[in-house]
Amino acid sequence: MSVTLIQNGTLVTMDPDLGEMGGADVLIEDGKIVDVGRNLSAPNAEVIDASDHIVLPGFVDSHIHLAQTQVRGIAGDWSLMGEYFEHMLGNITGLYQPEDMYLGGLFGGFEKLYTGTTTVLDWSYPNSVEHAERAVDALQDAGVRAVYTWGPPGDDAAKWWYESDVGLPADQIREVHDSMIRDDDLLSLGLGLRGPDFCVDETARSDLELAREMGALASIHMGAAQWTSSEYNPEYQGFGAISDMLDADVNVAHGNHFTQADVQHAVDEGVSFSATPEVEMQMGHGIPVTGKVLEAGGQPAWGVDVCSNISGDMGSQMRIGLQVQRMFDNQKILEESEEVTEVSITARDTLEMATIEGARALGMADEIGSLTPGKRADVVLLRTDDFMTAPSHSPIQTVVFQSYPSHIDTVLVDGEVVKRDGELLNPAVEEEFDRFVQSGHRLIDEAGLDLT
Repeated sequence: MSVTLIQNGTLVTMDPDLGEMGGADVLIEDGKIVDVGRNLSAPNAEVIDASDHIVLPGFVDSHIHLAQTQVRGIAGDWSLMGEYFEHMLGNITGLYQPEDMYLGGLFGGFEKLYTGTTTVLDWSYPNSVEHAERAVDALQDAGVRAVYTWGPPGDDAAKWWYESDVGLPADQIREVHDSMIRDDDLLSLGLGLRGPDFCVDETARSDLELAREMGALASIHMGAAQWTSSEYNPEYQGFGAISDMLDADVNVAHGNHFTQADVQHAVDEGVSFSATPEVEMQMGHGIPVTGKVLEAGGQPAWGVDVCSNISGDMGSQMRIGLQVQRMFDNQKILEESEEVTEVSITARDTLEMATIEGARALGMADEIGSLTPGKRADVVLLRTDDFMTAPSHSPIQTVVFQSYPSHIDTVLVDGEVVKRDGELLNPAVEEEFDRFVQSGHRLIDEAGLDLT
């Protein structure tokens, strides 16, 4: 039995009963948190000194496309319905070979771990069974906890994204699930659905039925295109054909143009929402759904989304998502000729959205998302003795506002140390680096993109 004792840290547990505590310990046995408190001891334990560190649960990225990692830096000036659909979904994703899926996912997973994200929903575009298998290999080899989410193939945007009547390849999905995912403790299966925005009603329903039959999370891209706004399209029906199928196993990515009534209905049925504020603000999705979800009595989860144009760092999403919602809330007060005397959502709220709410969105709230005895030990240690983080008067505010990936010293996934003293321990970081870079150059060259 492996035993690890994280000792003498400032704990931000995200557990409502345990709260924060200074000079405290976390005891881990065989990948599970067994105790949290002060003056814990365990004979023969590996001791991790957490003095001058904040100890918190690993971040959860509830929506990202990891395979785009090796084409970073191309989409920073793109819009969703312009260049992204044309160049990414209409060109680049069709050029991916299985090894490209592997290398993008592998280094995307490394970036996640390096920046403190221990769990990720990887929304994938596999063009074949082999593409999917290599994408799963990447998650396993990176050592990240993940929901591998099988979306529509990336080889034909017209076929899969415009009034599509083609359903997801059920037999292929079952094959990969049964052979690679089912018995892996760090992996689970999700299905990436297009919803009625991008496919006909029968396809939207049958894909969701498939996800439910397989016990898979259904992550649905919805409500992000202009035609999905009732302001521009009075005939848009929100959830439409799947309105009666909503449940806690449904996660909506984006949802910017849903009405408050749509969001209320979804929250009441247990649906979670993933907001990806930085990408949505750039690409023209619309105002993040954050405020509507909060008004409906829920909390969204944060995600990065398109890593071909922004960093995979969840800290950025925590800050941007928080401040943009505060801006909108403040503006309503100012427009009533009142003074803003308090902020709306708090630093704790946005950290919850990056941890326990992300876990809840992925159906994992009983396993991860807080430093609670009985949960799996996905843990981050963040330095507070750096000139940019010291002095740490409020641990939560230090995490949200003052820290960056360079301050994340140690990361554990399922009790295993994957980053120590600021460095990833996986030898593939160096061994596969040249192939990763070459993959990115080849994809851009074959796509014929002029990036000058």
